[in-house]
Amino acid sequence: MSRRHVLGDLYLRCETIHGEVPVFMSPAGEEEVPSAIGHIDQCLGEYADAFTFHLPDEICKLLSGGHYSYSFEYEFTDPKLRTSRSRIRLSSVFLIARQNYTKPIPRGRPVAA
Repeated sequence: MSRRHVLGDLYLRCETIHGEVPVFMSPAGEEEVPSAIGHIDQCLGEYADAFTFHLPDEICKLLSGGHYSYSFEYEFTDPKLRTSRSRIRLSSVFLIARQNYTKPIPRGRPVAA
């Protein structure tokens, strides 16, 4: 998947990935611990602007269908500079299941008196 698509607003700030970054399924509840489900890398090279996801097939299908959004843990490349424009290095990626759309319940017509 394209780095710009995955990273969104963090795209211009994020360093190239060297090696693997773990991917976790975001927990459903507060007490649940996130579980690692795979990793991402940039195995296509430094100039290839894409992430390769190494995940189970079922999750890959849902991911490509837009069923997940992303959350990131990262560290600043220069700890002394912590501004909104500072360069970052990804330390982990979380997949967050999107909520299904619920159809609104139509209001009943007022009963004539």
